[in-house]
Amino acid sequence: IFYFFISDQILPFLHIDSFIESQPDNIQKLFGICFAAPASVPPFFSALVTLAVFEGAYITEIVRAGIQSVEKEQWEAARALGFSRWQQLRYIILPQAAQLILPPLSGQFISLIKDSSVVSVISVQELTFMGTELMSATFYTIEIWTLITLLYLTLTLPCSLIAQRIEIAMSRRSHVARRHELRF
Repeated sequence: IFYFFISDQILPFLHIDSFIESQPDNIQKLFGICFAAPASVPPFFSALVTLAVFEGAYITEIVRAGIQSVEKEQWEAARALGFSRWQQLRYIILPQAAQLILPPLSGQFISLIKDSSVVSVISVQELTFMGTELMSATFYTIEIWTLITLLYLTLTLPCSLIAQRIEIAMSRRSHVARRHELRF
């Protein structure tokens, strides 16, 4: 739905592909390296919007659940101190919710890397798509799937390790703050 609607209806109206094609060759090459070749702009933007909507729904729910999990007393205390709604969120609620949000949010970002293979359905040349093309040309099925698995692992493992480090750092800060509160 996104591919046919966005590619056929919205992108021609926005003239994005003609704008990219009107740029100098070096800008087009840079765009091709970072995003997609100018000829592949409609499927690329369709895939980008599709993944954004798909993952955005999950991320929104994760953030909402994290904010709602902060105890009602914290909201009341912030309101009693005279904080505005924005100040309540910024200084009181979000720092507490961030510790709860981080594990599922990092898992969702890792899932986004893996879910990118869905866009191969609309002929966006991503890792899985290129692997299946290579398999059909060489018949090295096991070798190519092993390589694809290793490449996905190479992409997702650093994300997981970074998220783990951030969780540990946030946990340490939380424990230090609690010890400091107990002294007073």
